[in-house]
Amino acid sequence: MPMIMPIRDLRNTSDISELAHKSQEPIFITKNGYSDLVVMSAELYERFAQINKVDQAIYEAEKEVEEGAQPIALNAAMNMLNQKYYG
Repeated sequence: MPMIMPIRDLRNTSDISELAHKSQEPIFITKNGYSDLVVMSAELYERFAQINKVDQAIYEAEKEVEEGAQPIALNAAMNMLNQKYYG
């Protein structure tokens, strides 16, 4: 269940920090009854950022295929990456 807090509760920064780290869930901050901000721990943000990078790479690859790029087999891709990084 999402955590929702009014913006006035942001005064309790230590409590919010502890809650964010303990729950590892985003905390939705409302202003005048409407969603305004999202607060989360740095660890959770990093996880979201990493997931976003993977999702973006998948989206770009799918778009390339739609535009006519030829997919390659996993083994071929791994060989190309190994050559790139390990010479």
